[in-house]
Amino acid sequence: MDIAVYVHKGSELMSLDISLTLENISTSAGSGIFIRENGQNKEISRSEWDEKFPNRVPVVAASDNGGEVYEANITHNLTKMASEAGLYECIWRPEECYINTAYQLIAPLESRLRILESNSEYFEQFNPDNGWGNYKGFVEFVKEYLAACKRYPDATVRVWR
Repeated sequence: MDIAVYVHKGSELMSLDISLTLENISTSAGSGIFIRENGQNKEISRSEWDEKFPNRVPVVAASDNGGEVYEANITHNLTKMASEAGLYECIWRPEECYINTAYQLIAPLESRLRILESNSEYFEQFNPDNGWGNYKGFVEFVKEYLAACKRYPDATVRVWR
């Protein structure tokens, strides 16, 4: 079983970073334009940037991501909501559920996403008071993570807490 879990020491992180990687490939980093929205970092296209921030030039991050095919970030402020939906362990602590590939995440993400979407009023009560993260952003995060797992089922799951 090959899973990497990284705990950042010496600094207080306020988010969970996840990635899916495939061995022996190198992929482009996309647009390299990142924004913070709904409690998570998101990569957007240049046209999305121009629409959101007209007449401003973005800072573009360029790098070789060494096989990383998906990355996402979500605030720790949503752990209570994730726990109530039965998603905390598989997203924040996949190694404790013996999850090491994206394929192993598909079933739990699908079933718990249905629960999240069918009970929005219940889960919205767990929106953080400080405004960092919310129900809508968490549902979007789970949907995007699920889509990535389906697209790259053989990818290795990595989390940084």
